[in-house]
Amino acid sequence: MNCVKSRQLIEETIKKSRFIGVIVPCANENEVLLNLKQLHDEYPDASHIVYAYRLKTDQGIIYRFHDAGEPSGTAGKPIFQHLDGKGLINVLIAVVRYFGGIKLGAGGLVRAYSNTAKQVIDAAEICVYVELVNIRLNLDYKQIQPLEYLLKKLDGQIIKQDFAGQINLTIQLPANEANTLLQSYPGTVC
Repeated sequence: MNCVKSRQLIEETIKKSRFIGVIVPCANENEVLLNLKQLHDEYPDASHIVYAYRLKTDQGIIYRFHDAGEPSGTAGKPIFQHLDGKGLINVLIAVVRYFGGIKLGAGGLVRAYSNTAKQVIDAAEICVYVELVNIRLNLDYKQIQPLEYLLKKLDGQIIKQDFAGQINLTIQLPANEANTLLQSYPGTVC
């Protein structure tokens, strides 16, 4: 499975219609909805904003695609097929269309949306998906420096810390490294 590192945008014109392809990493459906709202705000006079997304959740992979008023199966599904074919997860692809006055026909629409999706995927920086987990630990102050050294080796990071009698930490690291951390700090999980 793969994901994208950052938002990417491409644009092309096909028979006077303007197609803007946008690919955005999204961790959940709320982020998808926020990004779609942002696109509607950025392109309020667009003829169509078609999209497809694929997300990894605790229940498995979920996906959706939407034709946004284009003939059924001519827009969202071709975009989704590229997401699925590339094994991309936690990503949204939207194609914004400004109608140029020349009808493309069903085949032309499929090609236009499919090619725009392919181009924006090609323009994006794709990386291997690494599942992350969060672990909460309680540590003595003298344990923090060795922990920070171990986290560097495990590609982990401290995402939250509270200082009191002990240090309460929330750590994020690749799921396959969780056992290594827990073996080094047994009895500190809260």
